[in-house]
Amino acid sequence: MPSAVTIAIANQKGGVAKTTTAINLATSLAIEGFQVLLVDCDPQSNATGGLGITRDQVERSTYDILLGDAEVSQVVVNTRVKNLRLIPANRSLAGANVELVPLERREFRLREALAPILESFDFILFDCPPALDLLTLNALCATRYIIIPMQAEYFALEGVTDLLYTIERIQSAFNPALLVQGVLLTMYDDRTLLAQQVTENLRGYFGDGLYKTVIPRNIRLAEAPSHGLPVLFYDPRSRGAEAYRALARELLERLRIPLPAGEPE
Repeated sequence: MPSAVTIAIANQKGGVAKTTTAINLATSLAIEGFQVLLVDCDPQSNATGGLGITRDQVERSTYDILLGDAEVSQVVVNTRVKNLRLIPANRSLAGANVELVPLERREFRLREALAPILESFDFILFDCPPALDLLTLNALCATRYIIIPMQAEYFALEGVTDLLYTIERIQSAFNPALLVQGVLLTMYDDRTLLAQQVTENLRGYFGDGLYKTVIPRNIRLAEAPSHGLPVLFYDPRSRGAEAYRALARELLERLRIPLPAGEPE
């Protein structure tokens, strides 16, 4: 691929497994042999910690490239996962929403910072904060695709409707190439009638935009971040790990991207 496929994991509603999805989808793609960069855009820095990097270890972060205090090559760090690199976050990022306001082209700071390395990766994923703020706006201006994680609950559509409205405004004003790649059901319990009914409603609303793969409620998914590991390393045979491997394969199929030559590691 001549330039990275860019994907933001976004939903302004918290607790829908955005970070879990960002970490484990990025890991799944890396395991398949792709060169992957994960950009932590959330001041909570959970994607950073979930890959085994503590806040104290972060010398430069997404904050520094947004404010122009560092080149992106100075910020990217290795992770424990082969083929997966990270632009980490730390507490400093919380101030970026205020500090970006007076800057020129504040919506495009992340896109412009990443431009020099687009050809160095096959995929760049953005873990967005649970808010429609300047950090999320920067990610959505830097990306081609969005994956929206959401729970199978009756109020889920309300938040997604707000996000879809925001996406339309961003398409009109800043990034006409922006596309919703898919909607992903997370923390799914197929034993409940409610989940089944909501899934049918969502499929009626989104059609083929709803991923066939669903991410189940799984204790291993919940435990893995406390060990600083993706679930695919913490328990590769768990239902959660298998689901994210399936999601990566479905994403590649949707994008019509073949696996890299050679056997995946």
